[in-house]
Amino acid sequence: MKNDIFEAGVIYHFYNRGNNQENIFLEDKNYFYFLQLLKKYLLPICDIYAYCLLKNHFHIALKIKEKQELPEKYQEKIHLPFSNLFNSYSKSINKAYDRKGSLFQEHPQRNRVENEEYLRQLIVYIHLNPVKHKFIEDFKEYKHSSFKAYLLNKETNLDKEFVLELFGGIENFIFYHNQNKIKYEGLVEDIDNFDLIS
Repeated sequence: MKNDIFEAGVIYHFYNRGNNQENIFLEDKNYFYFLQLLKKYLLPICDIYAYCLLKNHFHIALKIKEKQELPEKYQEKIHLPFSNLFNSYSKSINKAYDRKGSLFQEHPQRNRVENEEYLRQLIVYIHLNPVKHKFIEDFKEYKHSSFKAYLLNKETNLDKEFVLELFGGIENFIFYHNQNKIKYEGLVEDIDNFDLIS
């Protein structure tokens, strides 16, 4: 899939990594700060379906809101909140850790999600990413992904209703993740054909 431009009403797999594969999250508070910025800059323009933050990269499944739902100042400049997110986070990390230069790879990746089956696979891929990179054995225990939020009966900033409907309910959501963890080698092989970040 090509690295697409942002358009209203479209679902994307959005991801980026540290410049020269450097870590972008250095301690726990960095993950929480990034999520605060995500809420500040991206929630006004998109719905978030899933995310996973790892030491040197992140993945997010999101849908840009319909044009009439976007703040007027972003209707023709959908990319601006994403730039603001990266700039704000990078400046904060550079100041806190006395570093200089670009924190992120120059061009974040954004791939259009064309159908529901790919979106289901993408959400599972995002949640299983810590296992793929051997950060943890049980993806359910990884604290910097959105998976646990789907199990909690409380409000979050995720579009839980849409995602659970996509999977056919919470039981199917959990089952789909567990089955794909069991078949993980096959899942990675299949989904890597969609040019997801490694």
